[in-house]
Amino acid sequence: MMRLLALAVLIAAALAAPFFVYPVLLMKVLCFAIFACAFNLLFGYGGLLSFGHGAFLGSAAYITGHVVKIWGFTPELGLLAAMMAGAALGLAFAVISTRRQGIYFAMITFGLAQMVYFAALQLPFTGGEDGLQTVPRRALFGLIDLSPNLSMYYFVLIIFVLVLLAIWRIVHSPFGEVLHASRDNELRAVSLGYRVNHYKILLFVLSAAIAALAGGLKCLVVGIATLSDVYWHASGEVVLMTMLGGVGTMLGPIVGAALVVGIQNYFAELGAWVTMIQGAIFVVVVMVFRRGIVGELAPLLQGRIGKRWGTAAGGAAMLPPAAAGTLNHTDRAA
Repeated sequence: MMRLLALAVLIAAALAAPFFVYPVLLMKVLCFAIFACAFNLLFGYGGLLSFGHGAFLGSAAYITGHVVKIWGFTPELGLLAAMMAGAALGLAFAVISTRRQGIYFAMITFGLAQMVYFAALQLPFTGGEDGLQTVPRRALFGLIDLSPNLSMYYFVLIIFVLVLLAIWRIVHSPFGEVLHASRDNELRAVSLGYRVNHYKILLFVLSAAIAALAGGLKCLVVGIATLSDVYWHASGEVVLMTMLGGVGTMLGPIVGAALVVGIQNYFAELGAWVTMIQGAIFVVVVMVFRRGIVGELAPLLQGRIGKRWGTAAGGAAMLPPAAAGTLNHTDRAA
């Protein structure tokens, strides 16, 4: 009953939010929340740390901008093209990077993302340093005009909810259970007959497609696609969002994205000090909230905070799921 009440309150708040907060800011939060959820699907539930997810965000923005502005197609076709391109790029990334594990996997994704950035800088269709500007929103399905911010907000909100439902279904499906098993103990999952590498590749493709959807939406919201979205800073920013909110939680990436985007917006006049504020908050969260904001507050709301300090198992639970799985595997091996 309490969960249904909380869900109803959240839905009401989301519907009423654009009447009290600048809609474009809310849409940016939702776009980056989708981006962070895509990364969390890969890292939080699959245990794969990617430093190259900005490549999917930025390249999808260029694809959507090109399809909508240059070719004159409707927004849904631009987003579909972006997701297909993101999935194809994610497949290429996955085939190469999943041959390695740990920090080697992360650095391979970073290197591949830098190659995408160099291509975006050189290719003529991206506009180089100028990017693609004045990308129109056009009419959804040729019927619903998305030019008004209010219409665009509710369109982004619907996609955001659908993405959350899709991720929840993936995580709680048999496919998700195999991902959990592989994250916690890959050798045991292999011994049970699962082709773990195939699952990793599929997970990477799904995560890349969702990240590409976020990039396409962001391009439609702000009307521009630039190099900043494909730069390495975007890849690091999504890691920051997910870690702040809580790795391996459904709401954590959303909270992290809202916090980071809010800081960038409301403290923009401070210039370079914004980066220092973000860094200070990240340090505090890592030291005080080791599971992220949502990861630490959830037990408090459920009245189980005392269990955190009870046993050694509770100490392992304080770590992100991927780290906790590694710790448990190490304990078993010992």
